[in-house]
Amino acid sequence: MKKTNYSYIGIAFIVLVFGIIFIPRIVDRISNKDIIRNESRSDFANENKSTLSNLAFIETNGEAKKVPAFSFTDHNGKTITNKDYEGKVYVVEFFFTTCPTICPRMNKNLIQIQNTFEGFEDFGVASFTINPDYDTQDVLKSYAEKYGIINPNWHLMTGDKDLIYQLSNQGFNLYTAEEETAAGGFEHSGNFALIDKNGFLRSRKDSFGNPIIYYRGIISEEEKVDEDGAKEEISALKEDIKKLLNE
Repeated sequence: MKKTNYSYIGIAFIVLVFGIIFIPRIVDRISNKDIIRNESRSDFANENKSTLSNLAFIETNGEAKKVPAFSFTDHNGKTITNKDYEGKVYVVEFFFTTCPTICPRMNKNLIQIQNTFEGFEDFGVASFTINPDYDTQDVLKSYAEKYGIINPNWHLMTGDKDLIYQLSNQGFNLYTAEEETAAGGFEHSGNFALIDKNGFLRSRKDSFGNPIIYYRGIISEEEKVDEDGAKEEISALKEDIKKLLNE
């Protein structure tokens, strides 16, 4: 006659009691959303890294347009090249510190974008002055302090005027020119360009499926539309920065 193995019976009894008491509680907590996913920055940064977003590549002659090589001095006296932005999503603007019209509005919008992506090491801004004769390193540094530019990847750059104008008009197709009759003595686009981590110009598409190419930098999210009825695109730019950060 075999003896009863009481140790196995005891273990089975404990497992049964655990299931009766604790499993319903766990199910209940999940149902009531007591157990939730932690949506931290690290979660956002690691999510869908290998997925290409639906943003278009800006093309020239059938080829994706890439940022050309450049080298200028930033507001901290450091030489900055296109290589410094590799692996980063960044926004490009052309401006000048004495601009009496659109530049202050553009840079206030960029400050808002900077603050939205505070702490993201792979986000930056490239600001090129179109008045390098006046906008020296010291002038740019004071301007950065005035506006609250703190992102280490936001560089306000100065250098050879001809090279800056070549970069804006040919490299980015963002219009810049000296014009005595214009306010402040210069004309330039109020648009922002968006660059992905591999140095390609990107943008969302319009309702017809065509790339919008650039984002309006003058109208704020709060304004929504300007006096001509043009809609703000800062909110769209923020959304598209997130998409590129996740690529």
